[in-house]
Amino acid sequence: MPKISDGLLQHSAPAAVSVKTLAATTVGVEDATTPAGTGTSAPGRMSQPDAAFAPDGAFAAEVLAGLAATPRHIAPKYFYDARGSALFDRICALPEYYPTRTELGILAQHGAAMAEQIAQVGPDVELVEFGAGSMTKVRLLLDAFASGSAPRRYLPVDISTAHLTAAAQQLRADYPGLEVEPVAADYMAPLTLPPVWSKNGQNGRRVGFFPGSTIGNFSPIEAHAFLRHAATWLNGGGLLVGVDLVKAPAILHAAYNDAEGVTAQFNLNLLQRINDELGANFDLTQFAHYAFYQPLLRRVEMHLLSCCAQTVEIAGHTFAFAEGDTLHTENSCKFTVQGFQAMAATAGFQPGPVWTDEARLFSVHWLVAPEA
Repeated sequence: MPKISDGLLQHSAPAAVSVKTLAATTVGVEDATTPAGTGTSAPGRMSQPDAAFAPDGAFAAEVLAGLAATPRHIAPKYFYDARGSALFDRICALPEYYPTRTELGILAQHGAAMAEQIAQVGPDVELVEFGAGSMTKVRLLLDAFASGSAPRRYLPVDISTAHLTAAAQQLRADYPGLEVEPVAADYMAPLTLPPVWSKNGQNGRRVGFFPGSTIGNFSPIEAHAFLRHAATWLNGGGLLVGVDLVKAPAILHAAYNDAEGVTAQFNLNLLQRINDELGANFDLTQFAHYAFYQPLLRRVEMHLLSCCAQTVEIAGHTFAFAEGDTLHTENSCKFTVQGFQAMAATAGFQPGPVWTDEARLFSVHWLVAPEA
């Protein structure tokens, strides 16, 4: 098994668990509600379930391949349809979910120092946020720039087009002096960004912003590949990246198994999305959310566990699940500061300053992308 940093290795099987206990405690997606004040029903639900479906090619292909694989898995990027994005926003506000509030605190306390590092890249920097989501954290960063040193243009990249468009529209209204150009794309696939601005024959430089420890959702090989590509995209600039740190397992367990069951709804919504968009027949009442910390691999794993023997049909394919079988939906890797810096260095970055909270739950790293 490859080792990139911090002893992170590949897949492991979930620990033993009582299927009946999980089935009795898991909250179904039907119980989920949209955030207060939206006035909308659950997006994406098909009003005519017997109608013909026109599946998205990439989504369908990856779902079918993941269900046919051993162990079964689906990439976590597919959590984020409009409903999944709204549920994740709710997760970020939960008392158990420390990453968001901790990173926001680091950005609020040290944003000026981060902005100073970015400003040193050069004038009129372009800011590229990978996985922009609701664009909440970038506001703290933008507000931290000294007068005259703020980015020229902001390029939020996200796979959830509807969520991206709405958030970009609001950011334009709140920051009228900032050019906002959203890019609906998967940043783990070949990424085409708009041409960088140029002035008097001089090309501008780009700085990446990758908060939320989303990099921990990648396998070690994927994380290294992303950093290697980012070092090329951001040539001559840098990357500001949020990284979750190794900590007590009890804190991690609570964060991914919240008392309200919102994380369970978020996880199960992936099956609802497959039903709605690909015409599958997953019975959400017969799958349970299961998340645990794997200390040897330094990661939280999230699974959907089959509560009985059952079969699922998708686009003419049939998949059998035995009781206790799981569908692996997410890893959330945890790092040490030194381990992450070592991985970034092998990917072509020069590690710079690191900011953490007082309890060292979370970290934000400045990485310099040397000019080729």
